[in-house]
Amino acid sequence: MLVTPGRRLAAVMFTDTVGYTASTQANEGQTLELIRQQTELLRPVLALHQGREIKSTGDGFLVEFDSALKAVQCAVNIQRRIFERDSEGGQVPIRVRIGVHLGDVVQNGSDILGDAVNIAARIEPLAQPGGVCVSGAVYDQVRTKVTDRFEKLEPRALKGVEGLLEVYRVVPSWEGKGGKDGGDDGRLPDKSRIAVLPFDNISPDPTDEYFADGLTDELIASLSLVPGLKVIARTSVLGYKKGEKKVGAIGKELGVGTVVEGSVRRAANKIRVTVQVIDVATEEHLWTAKYDDDLDDIFAVQSEIATKVATSLPVSLTKPVTSVPELERPKETQSYLLYLQGQALIWRTDEPSLRKSLEHFQKATESDPTFARAYAGMARAYINLGMEGYLTWTGAIEMGQASAERASKLDPELAEAHVLLGELAFMADAPAEILDREIRRALELNPNLAQAHSIMSSLSGSFGIMESYTLEAEEAFRLDPLSPPMIRRQGEALFYSGKHEEALAHWRKHLEADPIDSYRGLAEYYMIKGDFEQADSMISELERAAPNTDPALLYRGYLAALKGDRETALRMIAKIDELFKKGTSRQSSIGFIYFALGDLDRFFEYMVASAKNHAMQAVRVRLSPLFAAARRDPRFVMLIIQAGRPMQAYKPVG
Repeated sequence: MLVTPGRRLAAVMFTDTVGYTASTQANEGQTLELIRQQTELLRPVLALHQGREIKSTGDGFLVEFDSALKAVQCAVNIQRRIFERDSEGGQVPIRVRIGVHLGDVVQNGSDILGDAVNIAARIEPLAQPGGVCVSGAVYDQVRTKVTDRFEKLEPRALKGVEGLLEVYRVVPSWEGKGGKDGGDDGRLPDKSRIAVLPFDNISPDPTDEYFADGLTDELIASLSLVPGLKVIARTSVLGYKKGEKKVGAIGKELGVGTVVEGSVRRAANKIRVTVQVIDVATEEHLWTAKYDDDLDDIFAVQSEIATKVATSLPVSLTKPVTSVPELERPKETQSYLLYLQGQALIWRTDEPSLRKSLEHFQKATESDPTFARAYAGMARAYINLGMEGYLTWTGAIEMGQASAERASKLDPELAEAHVLLGELAFMADAPAEILDREIRRALELNPNLAQAHSIMSSLSGSFGIMESYTLEAEEAFRLDPLSPPMIRRQGEALFYSGKHEEALAHWRKHLEADPIDSYRGLAEYYMIKGDFEQADSMISELERAAPNTDPALLYRGYLAALKGDRETALRMIAKIDELFKKGTSRQSSIGFIYFALGDLDRFFEYMVASAKNHAMQAVRVRLSPLFAAARRDPRFVMLIIQAGRPMQAYKPVG
């Protein structure tokens, strides 16, 4: 029986290296090395955008996507990565053309055939070196969903294509400029990158501060759902609360082109909100408005503000936005106010604040049992309590899981719920497929979630997939550049991937924003280089910034062990062990010091114990140059198995 190959609608992307044949003839060795570098750069970007690599043509790729938007975003991201690489100088430039078309394809074994493939191949040569061209069919699908402009070319008669074909050139935001985002090279900031600064509380009652903070969070959450916008996470804007910095300085520090600021006044059941949108480059006010309304109408006010902020951007930088997706509205205003109070405390690190945050979320769900975001808040509170050692690790996972699942059941399209489920899966060493599914769903719903990119980075790192590990860490850092967890993740990604000098510069740059992680990173750098004097200096600074904490005790003990000071190393182990008995799981830190002492038996003993408690730092153990010798020990494979995550080859979806 003859089976007809399946036919489906797909977006097809062709990439091609400019001048490949001539370059090979001139210098074959250099050309092959350049193709290798190009392949290493492209493949993780394809995976990030869920592209299915059909085949490599030697100097290019044929890739299939399930949507035109993913294909265009991937194409632009590829050219951005190449542009940034070439801008660093000192390397032979990579020049690639990309063409994208949307149409029918037919599966033929591992290959695909059809008009979509043929037309994409004909469109690709029309792109400039470093450029992207798309067909009219693709343009119609994505023109309102991406921030890059399109320039219509003259209709073309293409070989094998009936009639004239409409073709558009993507005009990237970096065209005609040099350097990287947020640099000092005179490049104009990207206005699609937005920072919403903390709103000022000008209410008569100073305890209404939480309401102003809550409105800030809600506006960030709303704008994050607008396709094409890159919205800085709230953890990176908190430092500008009541600050005196000018918009230009803030824009430079955060790498944004647009800033939103405002104030809130609440009196009884009345609210007044003032909002203004500012162009960082010119400090011109693009839009200003005031709202006087009843508190019961706060949701309508928030929705209108978010829409007007999005539509106030210059049309050359984003397509018209008629409305912004609305956040979930609880049935009771009181439930919403309790939720905002919980949000105001959720990112603090002291136990009373986190307990109070959890209490507010719980009361919000009691007031409205259908309020999904309040359940998500509960899950976050449980996770943070566990991370800080105020709950047992397993208890935090179990209670957080129940709350996150409830949130997801109430609202299956709540991106934050899927992030939480993915984060909890990672904490519990659940199978990679579960974690990957939840995080990818979260990013489909909201690609601005820095935490989702960070978790995906950790997942890739725990399997040693360096390209995806570093790419996702960089994306998380772009979205939340002043958040200590994202600063740490980016620094570790640079250090663990062998870019030691870049990691050194990163840690030095962020000493003020994240002193604890920066001094940790600097200490590791100097220990690897064998400069124990500088390492000692960095650890002394760490001890001043965070005395008697696990990081300070760990690094003091580790360095002492490297220097042969066994007495000090064992004393640090005893102090960490005392912390562990109080409920803070620090078994891995003790194991690390034993490793530095050369006691691999005790190292693996403590690593196995931490793995059983789902507290082993898998990425660090697998990738850090500090533990290279451990990875050569036969027991290392068994340790990873003990950690609970399946050992089968994991690949990011794509």
